[in-house]
Amino acid sequence: QVQLVESGGGLVQAGGSLSVSCAASGSIFSINAMGWYRQAPGKQREFVASRTNGGSTNYADSVKGRFTISRGNAKNTVYLQMNSLKPEDTAVYYCNAWRRVGVRDVPYNDWGQGTQVTVSS
Repeated sequence: QVQLVESGGGLVQAGGSLSVSCAASGSIFSINAMGWYRQAPGKQREFVASRTNGGSTNYADSVKGRFTISRGNAKNTVYLQMNSLKPEDTAVYYCNAWRRVGVRDVPYNDWGQGTQVTVSS
């Protein structure tokens, strides 16, 4: 298991920028990727972005070109820089981590408290 603690976020006007951060503890030696999900009120949690230890990234179509995911040197941290924010980006942002099982990356889904991002119009 891993423990994930998110920070950052806040309130910003549409078109603005925010960043969120996440630090993992616990079985961090087994982490192969880290990333972000988000959940808006009344909606299901959705994938936002991920980045492997090797640097491969994956983004949801809705955030491509606006959000940038990065990892810290220690590999147990992940950041999400969000630019050109839209009201529809409003959500609680959750960090996740993946471990390598065979040829697949399997998510831990040990969700933290998340951090609120609110974009006003």
